[in-house]
Amino acid sequence: MSTLNLPPFDVKTRREGDRTLILDTLRRKYVTLTPEEWVRQHFVNYLINYLGFPKGRIGNEVPIKVGLTEKRCDSVVFDELGNPKVIVEYKAASVQITRKVFDQIARYNLTLQVDYLIVSNGLTTYCCRLNPALGRFEFLQQIPNYSDL
Repeated sequence: MSTLNLPPFDVKTRREGDRTLILDTLRRKYVTLTPEEWVRQHFVNYLINYLGFPKGRIGNEVPIKVGLTEKRCDSVVFDELGNPKVIVEYKAASVQITRKVFDQIARYNLTLQVDYLIVSNGLTTYCCRLNPALGRFEFLQQIPNYSDL
């Protein structure tokens, strides 16, 4: 897998037939190692171990309904009351972050109504915060620590 602009960690993988699996510590199971999953596992590690996000408040592959369609958010971070606070969308390192990616996460936010949106391909990361006074998202220089959300 590719080198990312995220801190390395002790990745746990195993082989199952012709597939390589990676341990998703949040879902407590091994999942197929894809380039996007590689980014997700590194990013979740970064949120937990470097930005103080509580492991128990992050969900991976969170199902939501957008209109009549069932979708899955790559990761959702919840507050202490269990309300969604952050949506994170991951792409493989080879995928460029474009307006289309932001449109995707914005559609998810129609349902979840969070304050923060994060998009990352492991090389480039964008974080936006809702400015309620202006009714729009504004880009931040960095992802805030969990305690500052």
